[in-house]
Amino acid sequence: MTKAERPIGVFDSGVGGLTVVRALMERLPFESIVYFGDTARVPYGIKSPDTIARYAAQLTRFLLAQDVKMLIVACNTMAAVAQEVVRALAGPNVPVLDVIEAGARAAVAATRNATVGVIGTPTTINSNAYALRIHALRGDVRVHSQACALFVPLVEEGWLDHPVTRLTAEEYLKPVLAEGVDTLVLGCTHYPLLKPVLAEIAGPRVRIVDSAVTTAEQAARVLDREEGLRAGAGAAPRHRFYVTDVPLRFQTIAERFLGRSLPEVVRVDVPE
Repeated sequence: MTKAERPIGVFDSGVGGLTVVRALMERLPFESIVYFGDTARVPYGIKSPDTIARYAAQLTRFLLAQDVKMLIVACNTMAAVAQEVVRALAGPNVPVLDVIEAGARAAVAATRNATVGVIGTPTTINSNAYALRIHALRGDVRVHSQACALFVPLVEEGWLDHPVTRLTAEEYLKPVLAEGVDTLVLGCTHYPLLKPVLAEIAGPRVRIVDSAVTTAEQAARVLDREEGLRAGAGAAPRHRFYVTDVPLRFQTIAERFLGRSLPEVVRVDVPE
């Protein structure tokens, strides 16, 4: 199989990374994708960095065995604490992208007053990963972060425009918006599903950075540079989905995330 014909590998602790898959499908419609969601051990956000790194290594090895041409870490928690483990396993020939790097670059490009808000899970926010990446790109940017622990269960419940979700979002965003941010980074791959509500609360002066979209854009640039883009004249792309727990719930939520029906979802044992 030529490099261009090989699939893109995407992995996450559960279903959140499917927003990245959706963005990839829209931006790169001819690419095949292999998705791995570690649904048996989700959530990662409450686990230690050493445990997360070990899990990330297991998922990386599984996807490398599928002969992927690129790896995308679609979990902010893994990207915050385990990206170096993934890069070391991937080696020089398989580029590794992650949602934090893509989101940080987009935030620096978007801000006009050098004041950026970041919302994410407690583990991602406590890691300070976004602030570190943003400051590495531009040292004068002020970053105001807010952990939003309730957003993930609200999204997975399907309460995307529920009054409870709106009230919760108003409370979470209040201290961030009070700092005068002009850019808001959605630092969790579940959060793009809340983008309409968040954008309405933040107001038209605040630019929303969706790291799923920015990751897909970065993937397109990297594959184009490395002559790895798949041509549209060949067979239809093949998308495969693997999980580590009973796939029924995953499939139900995944179809909501992707906005389309899924092919078969395959359960596999947690790879060692």
